[in-house]
Amino acid sequence: MTLQLPTQIDFRSDTVTLPTAAMHAAMTEARVGDDVYGEDPTVNALEQLAADKLGYEAALFASSGTQTNLLALLAHCERGDEYIVGQQAHTYKYEGGGAAIFGSIQPQPLEFRDDGTLSLQDIEAAIKPDDIHFANTRLIALENTVGGKVLPLSYLAEVRELVDTRALALHLDGARVFNASVALGIEITEITRYFDSISVCLSKGLCAPVGSVLAGSTELINKARRWRKVLGGGMRQAGFIAAAGMVALNENVERLAEDHSKAEKLYDGLRPISEFNLCDASVQTNMVFLDCGASVATPLAEHLQQKGICISAADKVRLVLHKDISNEDVDTMIASCRDYFQV
Repeated sequence: MTLQLPTQIDFRSDTVTLPTAAMHAAMTEARVGDDVYGEDPTVNALEQLAADKLGYEAALFASSGTQTNLLALLAHCERGDEYIVGQQAHTYKYEGGGAAIFGSIQPQPLEFRDDGTLSLQDIEAAIKPDDIHFANTRLIALENTVGGKVLPLSYLAEVRELVDTRALALHLDGARVFNASVALGIEITEITRYFDSISVCLSKGLCAPVGSVLAGSTELINKARRWRKVLGGGMRQAGFIAAAGMVALNENVERLAEDHSKAEKLYDGLRPISEFNLCDASVQTNMVFLDCGASVATPLAEHLQQKGICISAADKVRLVLHKDISNEDVDTMIASCRDYFQV
């Protein structure tokens, strides 16, 4: 089978990755059934694989990370409850306000620190007292990686201690959590063991075409499964896409180190360009950020488009490395930027 190839070098996101040949084969050969009845053997196998790999009792397959994060919030919280979250976190800012819309769950956003963490003091101060004037604080939601940064294990342990002391729950938006574990050189369970639930995307650097998984206790996943049905997330013969998710978890995790290496190469190549303000930056996983302003980024994006390179123009440009960007593509990007700035 001939795979469709990208028409351009696309740095916008790792969501643009195309499925691998192994995924195409697995999808073609997948055994399927009605997943809403719990009868799709491939979905069941994916959920068991995800639960085992992430270190939880159970897991649930859903169409997107937006949905798995929302399912977690709905399963942890009741109407009128509150969750503490980062001001720039996906679960608060970039997922349509789903918790408030569907669950009447109040967010309490806090500013991220430069390393992607939330201050423990700020979290403690934001937890509401048991008073009829306030929403009930039920959950803290973290993100890892956040802006390409990896949360330190020591920090996760401190947040877990705080959560236990205050009888709260702890959720992780782990869309790219395997990037974090690969960057740290540790088993994924060394991260997940601190959380009551975790959402993991299969369709970013892991290259599956569709889907995310939510993992947690059996009780939590049973609640989330009901909410998935309410949200219209029952996908019937979903085994065709679940098969690609199994390949993602079994074969594509270690490959993420290649993306991290390409990000370091890109960073080193772009560092001499003063307009990008990269001198004090660091690359931990698969992202490079250009702090250049839209007045620089917009004409640069137009120039790169003519070279077959796609970026998102913004005040701070995020360049994301993934499977479908080769080392040669990185060289092309570096040369094109240096040519534009005459470096």
